[in-house]
Amino acid sequence: MSLSLEDIHRIAHLARIRLADEAEAIRTQTQLNGLFDLVAQMQAVDTTGIAPMSHARDVQQRLRADVVTEVDQRAALSAIAPQTQDGLYLVPRVIE
Repeated sequence: MSLSLEDIHRIAHLARIRLADEAEAIRTQTQLNGLFDLVAQMQAVDTTGIAPMSHARDVQQRLRADVVTEVDQRAALSAIAPQTQDGLYLVPRVIE
């Protein structure tokens, strides 16, 4: 895929980017076309049989044991609340 100068001006207009002069438009065109060439090269690589990976290195996240470390204080905290119902705090309605 190759962009023309007309495409560059249209993209700049849509993105609300001001191009100072025609030389800047040509530099932008060269950079974007280089990026598209790189993407085309990467898409041309045969990746058949290669499993996708989420990280460049084979690493795994260390997980801790899912163990309860706090004492259940639900009843004590509900007792000091102004209003509760079915174990939930009741608050004044703020949106009508």
